[in-house]
Amino acid sequence: MPDQLPQSSGQLTSPHRELLGRHKAVLPSWLTLYYDEPLELVSGQGRHVVDGEGNRYLDFFGGILTTSAGHNVPEVVEAIREQAGRMLHSSTLYLIRPMIELAERIAQLSTIPDAKVFFVNSGTEAVETALMLSCTARSSNQVLAVRHSYHGRSYGTMSVTGNRAWSASSLSPFAVSYVQSGYRLRSPFGPLTDRELTQACVRDLREVIETTTAGDVACLIAEPIQGVGGFVVPPDGFFGAMKEVLDEYGILFVSDEVQTGWGRTGDHFWGFQAHDVLPDLATFAKGLGNGLAIGGVVGRGDLVDSVGANSISTFGGNPLAASGALANLDYLLRHDLQGNALKVGSFLLHELGTRCAALGVVAEVRGRGLMVGVELVERGTIAPNRPAARQVLEFCRQQGLLIGTGGLHGNVLRIAPAMSVTMEEAVEAVEILVHSLQTADRASPLKGAP
Repeated sequence: MPDQLPQSSGQLTSPHRELLGRHKAVLPSWLTLYYDEPLELVSGQGRHVVDGEGNRYLDFFGGILTTSAGHNVPEVVEAIREQAGRMLHSSTLYLIRPMIELAERIAQLSTIPDAKVFFVNSGTEAVETALMLSCTARSSNQVLAVRHSYHGRSYGTMSVTGNRAWSASSLSPFAVSYVQSGYRLRSPFGPLTDRELTQACVRDLREVIETTTAGDVACLIAEPIQGVGGFVVPPDGFFGAMKEVLDEYGILFVSDEVQTGWGRTGDHFWGFQAHDVLPDLATFAKGLGNGLAIGGVVGRGDLVDSVGANSISTFGGNPLAASGALANLDYLLRHDLQGNALKVGSFLLHELGTRCAALGVVAEVRGRGLMVGVELVERGTIAPNRPAARQVLEFCRQQGLLIGTGGLHGNVLRIAPAMSVTMEEAVEAVEILVHSLQTADRASPLKGAP
């Protein structure tokens, strides 16, 4: 591998240049694109994708943790093809067999007693539904959310997102108060032990309820591991301790499992299971459909039934998406992709943590299962280093590896391949990542140096 990052030519080759021009002409300027030279992905197989100019990449971001089983999985493709040959759509005004079968599976897997399920089309819609159910049941528009969080791009979900980079407006349908997330690096609670940190955040939760709310709060919504926030992993038991306080006030707990569900964390099928807690509602999307547009809410039957008005979902749980999701869920369970996520994820965390320990540009390697975050800083400080993250993103692409970024300051590398990823692919990715980080470390000036 070269010692220095290849320099961009400043010119896109024709297919991507032409498509980028069309994109800019008709799509919003705020629609984020990766890379100095954005690319189109046109095909995929397993954990590999091919762009519009024929370049092949190892995909370690999976459509933002969405292609959970991998690209072009035959069992999933065949289920979609078979259903498409019969019927694409009927709406929830009619019985939909695959939707009912999928709901039965998810209700059972949720471990929530007497659970019911409502299907939508995305994680954003799922969170909107969970907030609507919670606020209806509690007759309150007060919501607790978590700092550094991300819950969607709609008006309602944006208002419970604790990340300024993704909050386009301060206007909100909810009265929102934010509590601690368990993030350590720049937190005043950082030096504490896991137990002390959890206790401090629980005390803060109680203080927030007593001083910033009118008391009758609807719910606390939280990601067990923050995705866009940079794969922030609170101590095990963190949200279980939080829920003890919530229960005192009758406040519901909503676990946002859009990124942590379906075994991706390796240790557990759901992210909330690391916290000795059972949520009242859990949201899901992304990895369930392996790329199909499907999401939903699973929770206590009385809460899901609490809406007093008529309602439907035109596309939620449609026959095509439900059939594909059923096939994907069967594939995940039959091939024990949760076990694979634990094995390969442990390898990634260990190798990156060990081999990057001496790099001044790397402040922390963290995560669980196949949610691995690498936070980059200016050497000699803990100041966020977003330029280095962008540099590593570009260099990995040039070496045939696609990853993501995140964090409050955009300075965290996010590594999240399909749960079917092989150990050989993980070894290849580590080599590219370590070399990229070493190059970024050499290019980053040491702050405070003469």
